[in-house]
Amino acid sequence: MWNSAWMRSVEWLAAASSDPRACKRQWDSGTGTTLLEAGRYWNVLSVPESLGLLALNVLWEDPLRTPGPVLRHRRARRVGFFLPPGPAGQWIGVGVRHVGKGAWIAVPPPYRDTGHLEWVIPPNGTGALNSPDLLESALKTATLAGPPCTTR
Repeated sequence: MWNSAWMRSVEWLAAASSDPRACKRQWDSGTGTTLLEAGRYWNVLSVPESLGLLALNVLWEDPLRTPGPVLRHRRARRVGFFLPPGPAGQWIGVGVRHVGKGAWIAVPPPYRDTGHLEWVIPPNGTGALNSPDLLESALKTATLAGPPCTTR
């Protein structure tokens, strides 16, 4: 059963398509994913999965803030944080990719996973995105924390 929050999420994501109706049809009856252009409503910062999941844990530490949309590509082992559109200059690091104007990403519908693509945090339909400053801080903290230690 569809609720209004899911409908807002679908409408918000589909608005990034040149043909929102075709986008929604593709989600419902096609492969389950559609290509959406970055740069108009959002950009994506794609990072290696281990770094992205650590950074997401840091973002969740603030009980007064919910992180914005986060997409995970299991096959590529990457995590993408949806950010406001803007320049790529500040995003520097090993394996860090800024996806902005003129680039396209495969996006599943916000209401279900599609094989290798899954929403860790689906969009809520309000247009809320991750804060670049908070994400940068979380990535720095995650980089310093590094992967968990194991003993042998």
